[in-house]
Amino acid sequence: MNDKPSAPATASATNSAWGGRFSEAVDAFVARFTASVSFDQRLYRQDIRGSLAHAAMLAEVGVLSAAECEQITAGLQLIEQQIARGEFNWSETLEDVHMNIEARLTDAIGSVGKKLHTGRSRNDQVATDIRLWLRDEIDQIATLLTRLQSGIIALAESHAETIMPGFTHLQTAQPVTFGHHLLAWNEMLERDHGRLLDCRKRLNYSPLGAAALAGTTYPIDRHATAAALGFTAPTENSLDSVSDRDFAIEFCAFASLLLTHLSRMSEELILWASAQFQFIDLPDRFCTGSSIMPQKKNPDVPELVRGKTGRINGHLVSLLTLMKSQPLAYNKDNQEDKEPLFDSVDTVRDCLRAFADMVPNIQPRQQQMYQAAQRGFSTATDLADYLVRRGLPFRDSHEVVGRAVAYGVEQQRDLSEFTLAELQQFSAAIEDDVFAVLTLEGSVAARDHIGGTAPQQVRSAAARALAKLHSRD
Repeated sequence: MNDKPSAPATASATNSAWGGRFSEAVDAFVARFTASVSFDQRLYRQDIRGSLAHAAMLAEVGVLSAAECEQITAGLQLIEQQIARGEFNWSETLEDVHMNIEARLTDAIGSVGKKLHTGRSRNDQVATDIRLWLRDEIDQIATLLTRLQSGIIALAESHAETIMPGFTHLQTAQPVTFGHHLLAWNEMLERDHGRLLDCRKRLNYSPLGAAALAGTTYPIDRHATAAALGFTAPTENSLDSVSDRDFAIEFCAFASLLLTHLSRMSEELILWASAQFQFIDLPDRFCTGSSIMPQKKNPDVPELVRGKTGRINGHLVSLLTLMKSQPLAYNKDNQEDKEPLFDSVDTVRDCLRAFADMVPNIQPRQQQMYQAAQRGFSTATDLADYLVRRGLPFRDSHEVVGRAVAYGVEQQRDLSEFTLAELQQFSAAIEDDVFAVLTLEGSVAARDHIGGTAPQQVRSAAARALAKLHSRD
């Protein structure tokens, strides 16, 4: 072992982006530990897009000549093609996507490539890249969300009259229609879509030109770069511009709520597909079998979506914790924003695709649903409402029906199976027209108001929901 102190390393042994200040090379482990290129290279298209806009602006304000701008533009376009073809060698030594592209540009076009970084910092560069990337991803997710909603609405409309039990506390409560239940899912997703668009609206401001934290002394035109990149406007404060990650947190909050909703739907699909419920058949291609039990048909897709909800919730907590103690402005901590955000986007996209493909192909077992709605005295509230219309106070009618249900439990018969004489022993106000309200069809048809489960209301609600989707185009 050589105990002699090593000679100070030259700047060339360090990262050329910042080596001038340092007298020794970064430890090999630290270089790997601090590098982000293994995961942030997915930002390459957005990084190049931002650089093209920045170079064009620098030429407009006279910092670059037209010829230099043309060289940089051609070089960046070539690099983008090389990366897309898988011909680009990513270097961990160069730390991140930004320096890899800039170094390759300089190799390709010479010292002119070194001028590209004039008037900007990696701090505002990465903030711009990640906003551009997330904006692109949000647009794709919005399309998938709309496709899922479209499938749900179409299925709901076709089953506006399919009766099933509605539940509270997972106990039979009142009859509803399958279409009405599906439209409740759509309402959840409609709110999710609104949150997604709100997130997109707030992230769509350009931090490019904020530089490291205080702006730049060059005569840049931040409005020009913002417009070129499709942003609403430049951000207003340079300190906040480079350190803000609210948009990433907000997306993960959207993702957490969306996956919570998909998880609730998954739970219902899993229950409904079970031998105990037998309400639906899931397509075979979204299920798997058992290695030991040949009869099994496991609802793996909804189970996995339900499981991924915990993963997404964890990413939200991770980002909130990441940002909670950071002083202004940029800190290296913010390198930890990407992996939770990237995985959240990937997971949301995959879950939405799975649901958008699966849900429209669910096959409801209408007879099983109908028979289940006949059990559990699901029209008891209808009998109570009938007695109220006959002049009894609701609390009195509630007690009358409670005694009738107790009798039905004892006899193992539903209210609709009672004779008129049996019903009248609980209240003389009951007449032979009572049986119209004790049928499942009569019960759902009676809820004939906006938001109700009456078939014609379900069809109207489906039409309104579909119109909302069409208005997004």
